[in-house]
Amino acid sequence: MKTRRTIRAVAALAALSLVAAACGDDDDDGDGADTTEAAADDGDAAADDGDDMAEDEGDDMAEDDGDDMAEDDMAEDDGDDMAEDDMAEDDMGMMECEELRPVSLQLQWFTQAQFAGYYAGVDQGFYEDHCLELTILEGGVDIVPQVQLANGDADFAISWVSKALQSREQGANIVNIAQIFQRSGTLQVSFADQGITSPADFAGKKIGNWGFGNEYEVFAALGQAGLDPATDVELVAQNFDMVALLEGEIDAAEAMTYNEYAQVLEAVNPDTGELYQPEDFNVINYTDEGVGMLQDAVWADAGRLADEPEYRDLAVSFVTASMEGWMYCRDNVEECQQIVLANGPTLGASHQLWQMNEVNKLVWPSPNGIGFIDQADWDQTVELSQNTPNLEGTTVLTAPPTDGAFTNEIVEEAWTHLNEAFTDPFGEGFTPIEVTLNEGGA
Repeated sequence: MKTRRTIRAVAALAALSLVAAACGDDDDDGDGADTTEAAADDGDAAADDGDDMAEDEGDDMAEDDGDDMAEDDMAEDDGDDMAEDDMAEDDMGMMECEELRPVSLQLQWFTQAQFAGYYAGVDQGFYEDHCLELTILEGGVDIVPQVQLANGDADFAISWVSKALQSREQGANIVNIAQIFQRSGTLQVSFADQGITSPADFAGKKIGNWGFGNEYEVFAALGQAGLDPATDVELVAQNFDMVALLEGEIDAAEAMTYNEYAQVLEAVNPDTGELYQPEDFNVINYTDEGVGMLQDAVWADAGRLADEPEYRDLAVSFVTASMEGWMYCRDNVEECQQIVLANGPTLGASHQLWQMNEVNKLVWPSPNGIGFIDQADWDQTVELSQNTPNLEGTTVLTAPPTDGAFTNEIVEEAWTHLNEAFTDPFGEGFTPIEVTLNEGGA
């Protein structure tokens, strides 16, 4: 492996105070509990799912904020779990790589801007700066990221929280160590003339969904509207595109803000000869309906994290570099579009720019700091996973998650290792750009 230059790990006053605040958020009983998430209590916490099903959600599915980092608040790497033969650290917080440590990340879908932060981290050398050599493993219909992780085929994996929790309930020893997407991007899209403006309007309609664990918010919305998914609507298996909606085969299609919704706006309206416009559609946002569930998160092997100091250090370095990648993409949208395009995505340039912009909206702002797992959002995801029945009457989770389903410890430590060029883990000033879509996403 090639050697890498000396880099500097900066611990900021803002980051340290953020850690203190974050720890307070986790301490629900006031007893100083650490940031590792215990199972929610029997009343409120319902487990998030974590299905073994193929993770197409990636198909559907960052920006650093800008807090005042102070150098004199630099956190020493005091006894970090860094392998001595890989890194040396001086008393000023400097780290020197002897060799790059190999690490692999399993995505939940094919290459696209949904994962731009990781590709940017490779392209801009952020992983190398933290003494890592990252291999990104593409996903696909038949690849379940959290299962790949549990089987030892990847060091880390990206998965929606509900799916991963379901896999965890079924025996996968995994833990959420960084919640990159702070909010859900799932929509239900219909033509405006259908009059579908809320989930209650699904009654008697053909409602498309992808299955494979991507449909949980659809079922949650139906339940909230008092509709029986088995009798009150016709649920239709939908491909990972918008063809069925455009051809009139279904009344409302499941879509992600950053992917399938763009596909309808990239299509030509046969009545006008021009591209469809947003006013041609009604869009139901499941977050606005109160049934949004946590989506893209970084999952780690819980056993290795507890037992192997070198793996724990690997996790901290990986999350740190990934945060830097997402901060870079927040501030350099078009550059990250080009980085993704250079890695060979299926869809074209304008689609990837739209996707980068929309994904940034799911990451930024990060009110508690990028990667931090908010207890209230976690509890909502768990509650919906545990109490939303599907067509067969079963739920994603049968019980609350056991202790250790998530931890904020890795994120909090990673904040203190951010390179001095990255000083804003919140992104409060994030402003999306305007994107013009071309036909077919070209």
